[in-house]
Amino acid sequence: MSRIRPYRPSDRPAMYEICLETADAGDDATGILSDDDLWGALFAVPYVERHPDLAWVVEGEDGHAIGYLVATDDTDAFYAWFRDEWWPTLQERYPRPAAPASREERLIDYGYTRAPGVEPHAAAYPAHLHIDLLPETQGQGLGRRLIETLFAELRRRGVPGLHLGMDPANAGAAAFYDRLGMIRLAETPGGITYGVRFDDEQ
Repeated sequence: MSRIRPYRPSDRPAMYEICLETADAGDDATGILSDDDLWGALFAVPYVERHPDLAWVVEGEDGHAIGYLVATDDTDAFYAWFRDEWWPTLQERYPRPAAPASREERLIDYGYTRAPGVEPHAAAYPAHLHIDLLPETQGQGLGRRLIETLFAELRRRGVPGLHLGMDPANAGAAAFYDRLGMIRLAETPGGITYGVRFDDEQ
């Protein structure tokens, strides 16, 4: 039976794998980019490097991670670290494109543009998360339990709110966040931003 537990350093390879296998609006993105590791290098592994205390995995019966939630409690501080410490280690592998046009080029450019102030909702909703679950974990309430685990820790730390972005093509994820009572802060053709405030709760 699957269970939720804190992230361990030995889970790091699985973070790349899970991120890749869910990166295409919830579907497997293997082969879409020339380097499959780019997804995890942007959206999963830097979080466990910076905030292993805000990372949980779903462990399958064989002990292997089959889902995760990663987060930061301070988006601006995280992006400063990402810009100054994380992304420089990858710039030789992912040179900045002069005029990003393809999906891959836009993703690489995303890495170069992370900085404090780039996220307009970070002041009111300073935390943000990424959650990815392989198909075999879905429909068991594990996503909700992961979110509730994070929210409890953020409340304990006195964090006033959290935001997250998602691909609008992932209708299942949108329905999940709607059911959780999160509010839509912004909608564009390229993404939906959800938010939740903790200091408004009675």
